Amino acid sequence: MDFTAQPKPATALCGVVSADGKIAYPPGVKEITDKITTDEMIKRLKMVVKTFMDMDQDSEDEKQQYLPLALHLASEFFLRNPNKDVRLLVACCLADIFRIYAPEAPYTSHDKLKDIFLFITRQLKGLEDTKSPQFNRYFYLLENLAWVKSYNICFDLEDCNEIFIQLFRTLFSVINNSHNKKVQMHMLDLMSSIIMEGDGVTQELLDSILINLIPAHKFFNQVLVLGRSSVSDLSEHVFDLIQELFAIDPHLLLSVMPQLEFKLKSNDGEERLAVVRLLAKLFGSKDSDLATQNRPLWQCFLGRFNDIHVPVRLESVKFASHCLMNHPDLAKDLTEYLKVRSHDPEEAIRHDVIVTIITAAKRDLALVNDQLLGFVRERTLDKRWRVRKEAMMGLAQLYKKYCLHGEAGKEAAEKVSWIKDKLLHIYYQNSIDDKLLVEKIFAQYLVPHNLETEERMKCLYYLYASLDPNAVKDCCCFYLNLEPQSEANCSAMFGKLMTIAKNLPDPGKAQDFVKKFNQVLGDDEKLRSQLELLISPTCSCKQADVCVREIARKLANPKQPTNPFLEMVKFLLERIAPVHIDSEAISALVKLMNKSIEGTADDEEEGVSPDTAIRSGLELLKVLSFTHPTSFHSAETYESLLQCLRMEDDKVAEAAIQIFRNTGHKIETDLPQIRSTLIPILHQKAKRGTPHQAKQAVHCIHAIFSNKEVQLAQIFEPLSRSLNADVPEQLITPLVSLGHISMLAPDQFASPMKSVVANFIVKDLLMNDRSTGEKNGKLWSPDEEVSPEVLAKVQAIKLLVRWLLGMKNNQSKSANSTLRLLSAMLVSEGDLTEQKRISKSDMSRLRLAAGSAIMKLAQEPCYHEIITPEQFQLCALVINDECYQVRQIFAQKLHKALVKLLLPLEYMAIFALCAKDPVKERRAHARQCLLKNISIRREYIKQNPMATEKLLSLLPEYVVPYMIHLLAHDPDFTRSQDVDQLRDIKECLWFMLEVLMTKNENNSHAFMKKMAENIKLTRDAQSPDESKTNEKLYTVCDVALCVINSKSALCNADSPKDPVLPLKFFTQPEKDFCNDKSYISEETRVLLLTGKPKPAGVLGAVNKPLSATGRKPYVRSTGTETGSNVNVNSELNPATGNRSREQSSEAAETGGSENEENPVRIISVTPVKNIDPVKNKEINSDQGTQGNISSDRGKKRTVTAAGAENIQQKADEKVDESGPPAPSKPRRGRRPKSESQGNATKNDDINKPINKGRKRPATSQESPGGLEAGNAKAPKLQDVAKKAAPAERQIDLQR
Repeated sequence: MDFTAQPKPATALCGVVSADGKIAYPPGVKEITDKITTDEMIKRLKMVVKTFMDMDQDSEDEKQQYLPLALHLASEFFLRNPNKDVRLLVACCLADIFRIYAPEAPYTSHDKLKDIFLFITRQLKGLEDTKSPQFNRYFYLLENLAWVKSYNICFDLEDCNEIFIQLFRTLFSVINNSHNKKVQMHMLDLMSSIIMEGDGVTQELLDSILINLIPAHKFFNQVLVLGRSSVSDLSEHVFDLIQELFAIDPHLLLSVMPQLEFKLKSNDGEERLAVVRLLAKLFGSKDSDLATQNRPLWQCFLGRFNDIHVPVRLESVKFASHCLMNHPDLAKDLTEYLKVRSHDPEEAIRHDVIVTIITAAKRDLALVNDQLLGFVRERTLDKRWRVRKEAMMGLAQLYKKYCLHGEAGKEAAEKVSWIKDKLLHIYYQNSIDDKLLVEKIFAQYLVPHNLETEERMKCLYYLYASLDPNAVKDCCCFYLNLEPQSEANCSAMFGKLMTIAKNLPDPGKAQDFVKKFNQVLGDDEKLRSQLELLISPTCSCKQADVCVREIARKLANPKQPTNPFLEMVKFLLERIAPVHIDSEAISALVKLMNKSIEGTADDEEEGVSPDTAIRSGLELLKVLSFTHPTSFHSAETYESLLQCLRMEDDKVAEAAIQIFRNTGHKIETDLPQIRSTLIPILHQKAKRGTPHQAKQAVHCIHAIFSNKEVQLAQIFEPLSRSLNADVPEQLITPLVSLGHISMLAPDQFASPMKSVVANFIVKDLLMNDRSTGEKNGKLWSPDEEVSPEVLAKVQAIKLLVRWLLGMKNNQSKSANSTLRLLSAMLVSEGDLTEQKRISKSDMSRLRLAAGSAIMKLAQEPCYHEIITPEQFQLCALVINDECYQVRQIFAQKLHKALVKLLLPLEYMAIFALCAKDPVKERRAHARQCLLKNISIRREYIKQNPMATEKLLSLLPEYVVPYMIHLLAHDPDFTRSQDVDQLRDIKECLWFMLEVLMTKNENNSHAFMKKMAENIKLTRDAQSPDESKTNEKLYTVCDVALCVINSKSALCNADSPKDPVLPLKFFTQPEKDFCNDKSYISEETRVLLLTGKPKPAGVLGAVNKPLSATGRKPYVRSTGTETGSNVNVNSELNPATGNRSREQSSEAAETGGSENEENPVRIISVTPVKNIDPVKNKEINSDQGTQGNISSDRGKKRTVTAAGAENIQQKADEKVDESGPPAPSKPRRGRRPKSESQGNATKNDDINKPINKGRKRPATSQESPGGLEAGNAKAPKLQDVAKKAAPAERQIDLQR
């Protein structure tokens, strides 16, 4: 039943009244006028409502009878009545009237119809309160209107839109959650009939509908505040409307999506941002399948990850988190785009990439793949602290959730098991913020300090057992840096406060706070006692927690909510407090290890084998024995350690001995039973254990027993009598024990050891080759492949050094003899007997041992004084050895000693020779060593005012004269006017000067220039009367001055002080001596600074040529390759020092077949590029050309003849007096190129395969077959260039 919009007759019902002229009312209802009271009116209207409610359309008589009443109820009196109940009843009557008289309404005036429907619409507002007593009548009104579709009558009205808009707004405003489905359905029916049956929907009516999809605040902010206007007020909110309509039914927007794709490519960044925000919600919503249904739009949206507008990229990255969580199937599409954004130049975007991935991973690890986690891993090394911190904390949270708590099972735990290693590796970073964050992560996430002791130690035990070797080192450093090391810390506490400040965030502010804290400690005795307890070795974890809280409480200021001083103190206390380890914790660790030994532990379930758990557990205890020795002092702990000493695992026994050594100082007095059991075990280990066990056993006896002289004598005497060179495999442990005994107790054993050294070590062992080395074609072999005889000789050399270090004097001239022996070892390339029975790899071992021995002796002042310049130069040249591993290990030992300030400053000059190393990693390592050493020395001078008295041995700039002298005696520097050789000298000089000249502290540039100028006023103390030697020295000075002048405009200032030159290397300047001569021509100077190409390679002498394995011939780049470096002020590429380094050696490698003995050399009439096997990889040099190569290219270098003569002079004397005989001729040198080119092709191999490497130019006297120069064909340059491509890939050097 409904009304249709059709015309009505002119005589339609209008003003019909009853026969007597009055309005007819239902039976029992009196007249309703304004004369009656409101209550009476309501009573009568209710009866009228009931009458109309009971009527239907077929009651024609009643319809005619009550027509006047219907007209009367539409009068102004009722429509504007102030009583809402009256209005409600009238509205119900009118609704029934429209139902009864349908399809024709009894009202013909358009204005009256409009007033009636606006009146009824206003009454519908009563639907809002469902608890109202009149709600049922309001519901009846709504139901009646919806069923009859009464509002359709309004379509005939000119201004029907006003009625509809009012109706829609009313219904949208009153609908709420308390309405049942019937109410909602009647409202929808009422509105949908108007929309469906009308000719169209006006914009105003559409706005009144759509406005309800937008939150009110968005609408008013946009429309009212910004005052935007258009055809529709809602145009500003089109994206919000699209989102809401999409949530209702995605199919409604099928025609809109192509327009969104177009908008994504808009030139307006803000418009693209708005579209990206919309699509992020559409794609990311949980039930959306838009990405699969509309792939073009999805791909276009992904392109916005690379948008030029930063906010667009940022919004895209934020979307990825929701997408990963709601649509894991799209992770593959997102991965590549997130990878690019993880390297975004904007810090905020890189940060949000991490947040996106971590948020999804914390929800469910399965949502992120390994590649996404890899992006977070990379960002732990980001240049910005905020990004690094987010990455590290995110990974720590994942580790705790999935590994520690095991929330997703073993598979998830294995997926993120790498996190612990990665986080600990970051402890190696230089930034103090990184170190402090790693410590915080360790204490809160890796091994939570708030766990109970047993659980905490179990966590630490299995964490340590599962770490990789580098992470283990970090963990050791972590504990050694954090925990108090001895009771001496208590008394030295205040003196160390300033040093501690450097290990806190923002050291500048921290220093002020530490000073203030020091004052507070001085004034508050109770606070001071709390701190002393906190750092004492006996402090337990629980006591530490109480102390930290008590100190923080006393320093807190309620009136100051943010207290930077208190925050710094808390940070300091958290660093030094023993939050993990105390006596109870050590006991728990020992019990865990005992369970592993007994086989009752959960080792397999924790992912480690019992053997690994035992070994790692003991290594952990060893580390803790350095920091908490008193915590080990219990019979139970020592019984467990004794059990470990009896185990077959050598590493376990070694660690157990070291723990006894570190912690057993009170065993002799407090635990006699442990003492009596321990002594025979230590004796047995010192005599027949492994070398490491023997060393620790001797030191343990010396450290913890009062009668150590007796104990050591019981070991020394039988070992010294039983030495037998014919059984070298049984010599190694005795030699280690004897060496350490003589070092620890020199007064007792120095004299007996002298005869052992003279009669056995030198004559019987070092000067004899009893076995023939294996000719395996390698310059280096793994430890397990080294012959016992060579291992014994290496230990013999170490024994000599330990013996001398114990004596600390040269009264018997034993040190001179030993130094001559070591020099002879280096000159003879490691083959001291010259019988050629020893293999190349064994010779490399002995050269390394000899060079390291000289360096070790130089750390003792009394021996440093007697090391001659020639011996120093021999030692220095080991860093250019032909064997990669020799160079690597020697450089590490050199750095370790220098960084501890154990070696004299001249030894830092050795790093200058690393400029000639063909392997890029070795040069980079040397540069880092220089930076570290220089930084430490400068910092030491600042922190120690008394150090100014020793500037000659501490100030880094004083390395310059040592470097100049060393380079002047470089065996490769044979002709002082050879441009190629001068270029090499310049590269070595700049390698050192580049680091020194980074800052011009205290006018250091002028100071270094003054030193070089002053050297020209002296003579070479090594050969003061040799003009050629002095000329080379002055030439190097001029090259150094050339470099300094070209790199610094500040060097021409006056030097702050006159430098002092070392008399060991330079004579005193003569009063009348003036040397203003320039030893390099202007043309040479230009060539050095512009980096013009040179035709042949360099590096041809001892331990430096490295064209035999381990060393790629050093070749120069062509003119076109160095064209960009013509500027004399070019960046650290002087001449440019690194041009060949960056190219030729980038791919240089070491490997299983790295140091082959008999490489093949191809000699060509036409210069060709060198092809070298380096570290198991085929690598082509893409640089310059190389001419004829010296036949001695593969041999070691030599120093001046004086050095050899010094060794040969007393060749027949005993070692304890004058050392062993030297070889009859110097072996480490080579003839100048002009002399050797004629023999360049002798004894050359042809096409001999060397495992996986390529042929390399070198000589070999053992190689079969030869090739004359005239018959050797050179490959075409183009072919060589083609092969050079793989060299661009950087290859991991086996460290």
